[in-house]
Amino acid sequence: MLIRRVQVQGLRRLVNVDLQPGPGFNLLIGDNGSGKTSLLEAMHLMAHGRSFRGRIRDGLVRSGEPALQVFLEWEQPGQPSRRGGLRHSGSAWEARLDGNHVGQLGELCEALAVITFEPGSHALIHGSSEVRRRYLDWGLFHVERSDAGGDFLSLWRRHARAHKQRNALLRQGRADGQLDAWEHELALAGESITLQREAYVARLQAHVDTLLAEILPAAGAATLSLQPGWRRQELGLADALLLARERDLAQGHTTVGPHRADLKLEFRDLPGRDGLSRGQAKLAALVLLLAQASHLATHAGHWPVLQLDDLASELDRHHQRRVLQVLVESRAQVFMTGTESIPALASLADRHTTFHVEHGEIRAVV
Repeated sequence: MLIRRVQVQGLRRLVNVDLQPGPGFNLLIGDNGSGKTSLLEAMHLMAHGRSFRGRIRDGLVRSGEPALQVFLEWEQPGQPSRRGGLRHSGSAWEARLDGNHVGQLGELCEALAVITFEPGSHALIHGSSEVRRRYLDWGLFHVERSDAGGDFLSLWRRHARAHKQRNALLRQGRADGQLDAWEHELALAGESITLQREAYVARLQAHVDTLLAEILPAAGAATLSLQPGWRRQELGLADALLLARERDLAQGHTTVGPHRADLKLEFRDLPGRDGLSRGQAKLAALVLLLAQASHLATHAGHWPVLQLDDLASELDRHHQRRVLQVLVESRAQVFMTGTESIPALASLADRHTTFHVEHGEIRAVV
């Protein structure tokens, strides 16, 4: 997947950006606070429907501007060029894809695949289970279908609706036929989602094995597994919901199910997740993100767009070189930020484009 044009207005420090990136490495150089990360944030926003730096209303819209606007043109092998745009005022959003209005942001997220490694990515290891569920589900949005059957986005929406309705009934204290009906729907969608998540985790394992050996060999080996959110080896989700009903009525929300699932990552030669250093956690998170990208490449036939924010400050030079070697071999389009050029990039990559970022403006360095 190649992004051919990026236009951004009103996003944090960015004034009026119109960029034509190259197909290989795109290096964004500038001082801290110049707007480098904001460009990555714009592309991430289009692909994920959310920022990786917090909520939309937390300073994302440039002061004095009525809204932020992002427009991208991209292409992928064997398909016509595509274009999409997103406008967000801080309270409401509008989106278009190939000239048509988008009613659900999920449609935009499925069309454009961008994976970002940034200073907060260690939360994929040290953060809450919600971060890891989002990681799994974003990957499944792009796989679309699995051997478990069913479109994942549709299943996810069915589950979210049933979960919301059951919680509303629980808060009202209603243990009646409506609760039975929504529990049935929740169980059907939830079991299917869990099957797809399990299959996805199993397929990720081989990609994690390969990348771990290249990026974090000190870990020895790793095992990925899904914790489904209830005692699935003992009972189905319908029975789990029924058994938890009295407790859920007392608490006013659903305490078992896929919304409580988690991704478990265990290393043979490193301590458990809570015992990893911040540096080890960042490398482990990078392995997971690149494994997701590699799996998507196997499924779609091409790599997604990759973004690495401030790689030089996040990883030492030894690990930088390891990571860059993986990226060169992938032939993916890569966006990287830094306060200065990365020496290893010049020696490894024969094609890269450099952009200078200053005071929210971006220009190509000839």
